[in-house]
Amino acid sequence: MIVFDLICRDGGHQFEGWFGSSSDYESQQAAGLIDCPTCGCTAVDKAVMAPNVAMKANQRNQTPVVSGEANDGLSAPAEKVKPAAKAVAVPAEYQELVTKLAKAQAKMLEKSEWVGGNFPEKARAIHYGEENDTPIHGTASEDDVAELEDEGIDVMPLPLPVTPPDAQN
Repeated sequence: MIVFDLICRDGGHQFEGWFGSSSDYESQQAAGLIDCPTCGCTAVDKAVMAPNVAMKANQRNQTPVVSGEANDGLSAPAEKVKPAAKAVAVPAEYQELVTKLAKAQAKMLEKSEWVGGNFPEKARAIHYGEENDTPIHGTASEDDVAELEDEGIDVMPLPLPVTPPDAQN
């Protein structure tokens, strides 16, 4: 089962919908089978939502970062983002921007190697010439990122979350 936050276009009422899969949602929406429980409107869209997924204890305080030729010089650690308490309708321009950003990040990571929690060690090995200079991405704590920057190693936070290859379906 998958749960989506939904919002009706007419009244802006937000509600939850449970579906067997994303394709079930798509087919039900296309058939006009989803309606707002408050006003009955069938013009319903997915609302922006930030999933609250607990991380394993050994993965807390980890920030996805990237190093290598894809780095654009930004090196500030990612700020902690708090999920919104109430989802709202998102303008089409914003949705388009996020889609473009996701495509750009995916293209950047195509030639980058996932190194997971070994990111600080691998970035140091590349920086000091112990390994080939190749783009890498993985996770690092804020302290690790600060130490890498102090050593003159260029890193940058990724703009969007990355699912580790071993955690993908």
